[in-house]
Amino acid sequence: MFKLLTTGFWEAIARLILRNKIFILIAIILTTVFFSLQWKHMRFTFTEANLLPDDHEVNLIYNDFLDVFGEEGNLIVLGVKDSSLFSVKQLNAWNKLSDSFKGYDEVETVLSIKDLQKLVKNTKEEQFDLVPFIKDSISSIEEIERLQNELFKQYPFYDNFLFNAETKTIRTAIYMEKDIVNTSARKDFILDDFLPKVEKFEAETGLDVRISGMPYIRTLNATSIVDEIPIFIGAALFVTSLIFFLFFRSFRATFISLIVVCFGVMWTFGIIGLLGYEITVLTALIPPLIIVIGIPNCVFLINKYQQEVKSHGNKVKSLQRVITKVGNATLMTNVTTASGFATFILTESKLLKEFGIVASLSILAIFMLCLLIIPILYTFLPYPKERHLEHLNKRWIGAFVDWMERMVKHRKITIYITALILIVGSIIGIHQIKISGSLIEDMPQDTDFFNDIRFFESEFNGIMPLEIMIDTKRKKGVMKLATLKRMEELEELINDIPELSRPISVVSLVKYSKQAYYNGNPKYYQLPSSQENTFILSYAKNSTSNVDMLSNFVDSTGQYARITTFMKDIGTDKMERIQEDLQTEINKLFPEERYEVIMTGKALVFQKGTKYLVKNLIISLTLAIVLIALFMAYLFRSFRMIVVSLIPNLLPLLVTAGLMGYVGVPIKPSTILVFSIAFGISVDDTIHFLAKYRQELQANHWKIRKSVYAALRETGVSMIYTSIVLFFGFSVFTISSFGGTVALGALVSITLLFAMLSNLLLLPSLLLSLERNIANKEVLREPSINIIPSEDETEDHKEN
Repeated sequence: MFKLLTTGFWEAIARLILRNKIFILIAIILTTVFFSLQWKHMRFTFTEANLLPDDHEVNLIYNDFLDVFGEEGNLIVLGVKDSSLFSVKQLNAWNKLSDSFKGYDEVETVLSIKDLQKLVKNTKEEQFDLVPFIKDSISSIEEIERLQNELFKQYPFYDNFLFNAETKTIRTAIYMEKDIVNTSARKDFILDDFLPKVEKFEAETGLDVRISGMPYIRTLNATSIVDEIPIFIGAALFVTSLIFFLFFRSFRATFISLIVVCFGVMWTFGIIGLLGYEITVLTALIPPLIIVIGIPNCVFLINKYQQEVKSHGNKVKSLQRVITKVGNATLMTNVTTASGFATFILTESKLLKEFGIVASLSILAIFMLCLLIIPILYTFLPYPKERHLEHLNKRWIGAFVDWMERMVKHRKITIYITALILIVGSIIGIHQIKISGSLIEDMPQDTDFFNDIRFFESEFNGIMPLEIMIDTKRKKGVMKLATLKRMEELEELINDIPELSRPISVVSLVKYSKQAYYNGNPKYYQLPSSQENTFILSYAKNSTSNVDMLSNFVDSTGQYARITTFMKDIGTDKMERIQEDLQTEINKLFPEERYEVIMTGKALVFQKGTKYLVKNLIISLTLAIVLIALFMAYLFRSFRMIVVSLIPNLLPLLVTAGLMGYVGVPIKPSTILVFSIAFGISVDDTIHFLAKYRQELQANHWKIRKSVYAALRETGVSMIYTSIVLFFGFSVFTISSFGGTVALGALVSITLLFAMLSNLLLLPSLLLSLERNIANKEVLREPSINIIPSEDETEDHKEN
């Protein structure tokens, strides 16, 4: 009864679609217009992805730091490493460039060589005066030599901040206003004002200016993401439509498929805008993803239509059967694919939730568009010509299917041994996988801004801020000599870690004050004794200018201090070891009853986020497997069939994970997606095969061998077509300049290729080997949902 109701439901859908085709087309166009109007609400991301939930401990600690000291990622740095800079003309031009940024509302502070000031002891007033190294402009080479001598030899306070005394690299620090650093105003300033100025300076002076800092990196990285979206969409359309045309040899069929997926892409952008989500490196992948997933839907529907037309020549009957016989199967496969993506919704990561919601909704939308548009458009078109049906008899496809049938018939042991070898090899490879928590690893590595990141890493030991905040639990506790000495010991440990830059804190300023007290003698650049501290502090208190210098290192109450260092782009394991070493030293130096010390910063937050995502990978993948197993249970009502269907789909995931270990592709936010995406798509082949297998069992009076071979021949062609489309479709992502996107495309392509072979070789072999155990007629005779109705069922229902 349920079977007939299911068949009747799809026949009712078919009649509804074909009888109301004009109304449906108008509704689709109006819906598309509505979604197009939502595009204006799309926002482009202005920060690096926060992979952790908002209420995660690491985020809370980071926010506590921001509450005290404000946004820490607001620094842009310009750098030049060129001996010709130390000439009167060039150095004045450099200082003029730095000064030119001071007039912008988006800029809070600019610090260049010209802005550096030395603390000078004023004995008469008993205070420190700030005297600039350069009063107005450089007028002679002697001034430059004196400046170099002072900066590089006499004032260690500034070393490794605005210059590298060893390599003579000079920097200018531009601090953006903290209120706009995570808004679109930052992008407008950097792209429209900042970069043109720098480029003009380079053209006039011939100097190669290096640029870095989080606001700059974020802006250019986000711009690269946006620039790649049309490239991906164009490449995906071109590749998938070309393959589609080579299969079908029909401009008409290809054009219809392009219409469908273009509507799908427009709906996807509309969904992103409607929900108010940001375009991130993940959501940017969804539009081309919809093209890649939508084309196989078109393959199934158009292929079935052409088979029906060739069989009986009745166009209306053919279109009805496309909907009634393929609609249910396509719905089930799209639901399982969407489920693979939807599992990300259940994670606590905002980034993954948004990706999962948009992807799953878009996949269901493209299914609906395929089911509505393709049959309706074909009602207005003439019968397919003979040449359009030639692909149904392609020799190479037939030869490949024959080979697979021979393997399943005569080489089952070979298939099992190969599968076992792959499993063992993959497990070995999995143990070699590393986790990457790098902020910059996936950035485009052939760009100037990436090369500049490496330049500053080399010259100044990193650009990723690592912050240590010390709460002394009492006002003005920071300036106590005992606290300063503890901080100095911690800084010495940081100095001994090659992956970290020289730390900057109030300790350096206090040392500089003692040096100034002793008339600038560099040998006194050290913490004062208890006795000296009294005199030096009295000078400091009388120096109003000193307050400004303190504000970056100590909060207004004097209770909180910060130590800022910068980290090189290092692996997660090494970063964790450094963190553990620092934490051990912190625990020794700062007793819990007197101090509370936290370690934070963008680099640390991102690394913790990556570790968190790895846990979520296991959860989301497990959920995808359980969810799809429940689908199988509902469809086939057989535990053995669930096990048999999952094995061929889990094997490709193991192989891919093993391959990642062998070739050194780490687990990171981009590659984490591979497994759930691939599993959700590859299980579609299993559903098609098992649905056809069940139908053949009924037609062949429960002769399992005959049914397996018939199902293999019937579904093999479509599975090969769709797998080739998916393989080349996902391969499009390998043209990306983002390493993570390249890895995602390559790994999903490989996984789906293995999944096709696994479903066409291992699955039928298992069905044949376990025929006595799974040949339960009562289970397979009455499925919960009749995915592919047989000819008899549809004809019987019409008679009723």
